[in-house]
Amino acid sequence: MAWLLLLSAALLEIVWALALERSAGFTRPWPAILGVSAATASFALLALALRDLPVGTAYAVWVGLGAVGVALAGILVLGESATPMRLACLAFIVLGVVGLRLT
Repeated sequence: MAWLLLLSAALLEIVWALALERSAGFTRPWPAILGVSAATASFALLALALRDLPVGTAYAVWVGLGAVGVALAGILVLGESATPMRLACLAFIVLGVVGLRLT
């Protein structure tokens, strides 16, 4: 259950990062409200997952999956560059997360 909470927290991290980008520096209220709400929920789910998971592993997985998710969303939705080196670096992050999960 803790891993499911952590995965949900990471997905919400992607939501809040994209929403805050769309808020244009908090000048657009609805994306800003969504971003702050998703961030709050993400932190709460992370805190619940920390009841059963080591903090170092949980935090690294949360940040890693969030970072990869936001980077991929930037590529797929926002038209950011998808150079081979950038994609390789994202793959290394995913490998690290998988390694943490397996140990």
